[in-house]
Amino acid sequence: DWPKVTQRASLAECPLHHTASHKTLADDTEDVSLDFGNEEELALRKAKIRHPLATFFHLFFRVSAIVTYLFCDWFSKSFVTCFVVILLLLSFDFWSVKNVTGRLLVGLRWWNQIDEDGKSHWVYEAKKVPSSVAAPTEVEARIFWLGLIICPVIWTIFFFSTLFSLKLKWLALVIAGISLQAANLYGYIHCKLGGLSNLHRIVARFP
Repeated sequence: DWPKVTQRASLAECPLHHTASHKTLADDTEDVSLDFGNEEELALRKAKIRHPLATFFHLFFRVSAIVTYLFCDWFSKSFVTCFVVILLLLSFDFWSVKNVTGRLLVGLRWWNQIDEDGKSHWVYEAKKVPSSVAAPTEVEARIFWLGLIICPVIWTIFFFSTLFSLKLKWLALVIAGISLQAANLYGYIHCKLGGLSNLHRIVARFP
């Protein structure tokens, strides 16, 4: 009876077919591995500000100095008062950017030290491997560099406007603003490029 034999053979082959299918699915799913840790860390570096207080004060003092310079005549007619207030804001900005915000927001710092022989040495450091908890984010780094570059440019514009308008009494203050903010800019660019020796190596590569 051929039809019955064929039916039995097909029924006998069915378990083998299902077993092979399960093994194939198992082989396909065993090699799948998902790693969300790197994606989460990358998302944090792109979106989150981990040091809001440092980010705020990185811009607060320098923006306040510029705003006070532009509108100080509205608040006080005393040149000495305006001069002192702006100079204090510039000094606070120099100290906070040099000692706090650069280290926290971009992992860079620079300072001057004197050795036993009395010689002065400038030290420029960059944090090579930041920890995942306190690592600076892309937003913080962008805010840091934009504030560091744009504000000295604004003070340079003030210098030429003061010079051409013959408001020479403000010239010393504007020069102080350029000097203090350009010093931080120079120091952090030096840190970013890895110091003077690495800078010479980079320049030497180009014909």
